[in-house]
Amino acid sequence: MRIYVGNLPYSVSREQLAQLFSPFGEVADVHVVTDRDTGRAKGFAFVEMDDAGAQKAISQLNGSVLDDRTITVNEARPQTERRDNDRARQRRW
Repeated sequence: MRIYVGNLPYSVSREQLAQLFSPFGEVADVHVVTDRDTGRAKGFAFVEMDDAGAQKAISQLNGSVLDDRTITVNEARPQTERRDNDRARQRRW
């Protein structure tokens, strides 16, 4: 199951999240979302793990505190298809 983790401190690392989720089951992957220009974390991540462990992690970690920030942990929604915003690329004049 893919888990969304939000309101993370910008200093969070993949290893830190893997450690946080590992007591609930085997962590298959951690993806900390970063800004493509600066490389800085955007404050959210996705964790993949088995369904049973994911449900336990969601129930126990949602609303918990990580580095003075209350984190949001829930099942990730499927990614919606993004449309290119052609109007933003067109000149106004």
